[in-house]
Amino acid sequence: MYHYVKNLQYPINIKYRNPQMAKTIISQYGGPDGELAASLRYLSQRFGMPDQKSKAILNDIGTEELDHLEMVGTIVHQLTDGASIEEMEKAGFGPYYTDHGWGVYPQAAGGFPWNAASIAVKGDPVADLTEDLAAEQKARATYEKLINLCKDDKDVVDVLKYLREREVVHFQRFGEALNGVQEKLAQKKWYTGDTNCNRYKV
Repeated sequence: MYHYVKNLQYPINIKYRNPQMAKTIISQYGGPDGELAASLRYLSQRFGMPDQKSKAILNDIGTEELDHLEMVGTIVHQLTDGASIEEMEKAGFGPYYTDHGWGVYPQAAGGFPWNAASIAVKGDPVADLTEDLAAEQKARATYEKLINLCKDDKDVVDVLKYLREREVVHFQRFGEALNGVQEKLAQKKWYTGDTNCNRYKV
C-alpha cells in the first residue's frame, strides 16, 4: 500500500513563464525515456524478480519515478501557466494546445504520445535489470541535454540537476540488484536424497 506525502521530493518554484522550454522538458514526462515509462517498467518488472531484495529495489525506484513524473509535470505546468495562445503558438505548442489546452499530457518533445511499446518487460530478471541500467543512463543523458537547453533559467536547471542525480543513484541500485540476482541464479542445486525436495547450495 502506498502512503502519499503531499509535497514534491524537491521544491519547484519557477519564476519565468517559458512555453518553449516546456515543449522540450515534456519529453521527460511522456517520452520513451521519461518518468512515466520508467515507473511503469519497474513496477511491472518487479513481479518477475527471483528474490525479495530485487523486488523491493524495483518497487522503491518505480514508486520514486512516480514522484519524478509529478515533478516534471509541475515544471511543465509552471512554465506554461498563464501563457497566452500566441505564446503557445510561438513556442510550437499550437497543435498541443488544440488537443490539450494548458493541461499536461504524456508525450515526447517531438509530439508523439506515450505508449507502452517504449517499455520492456521480458520476465527474465537479468534481461530486465540490464534494460533498467540502460534506461537510467538514457534518462541521465536526456536530463543533461535539457540542462544544456535550459541553462538560462536557474530555477529549472536546479530541479533538472536533482533529477539527473537520482538517475545516477538508480543506476547504482540496479547494478546492486543485478549482481544479487546473478549470484542467486548461479547457485548450484544440491539434493538431500529425497527426489521431491531440492535445495539451493549456500
